[in-house]
Amino acid sequence: MYVNRILSIGLLSMVIGLSPGSHAADMSVPESIPEPVLAEKGIWGAIAYSVADNRHGFFWGADKRDEAESTALEYCENADGKNCKIITVFRNHRHWNDDDGTGFPYEHCAALSVGKSVTGGALSWGAASDETRQKAEDKAMSLCGGEGQACKIREWVCT
Repeated sequence: MYVNRILSIGLLSMVIGLSPGSHAADMSVPESIPEPVLAEKGIWGAIAYSVADNRHGFFWGADKRDEAESTALEYCENADGKNCKIITVFRNHRHWNDDDGTGFPYEHCAALSVGKSVTGGALSWGAASDETRQKAEDKAMSLCGGEGQACKIREWVCT
């Protein structure tokens, strides 16, 4: 019984990162935690679209803008998109008081709307971000051409 208790304490201390002989008070906390790059604050999302073949990809929940963009492009390409481009990027607050002063808006949702072909064979489309799903969808539909172009929401995402 005594051996099991010692083994249990040793295993527990290894799991939480302490050596068997150390104490919690020995753990040091850095004096300051470095701030992330200003434009990186928030939770990022992006939508990629390939107009040529009507393929798309999206991603949300990234810690950095470039992660959201590269993952959305990857998903678009994995869907056989031949000419994928980022069409909208958005972010959400990580904390309510994290305004970083960059001017990049905190718009929690984005939407992609696709309609019928226009002159030249390309499909009409629109993409937008806004504070709510409904507002993002309304903007995307308007940019696509609305009901006159038989636009429909293809994808929406909120962080």
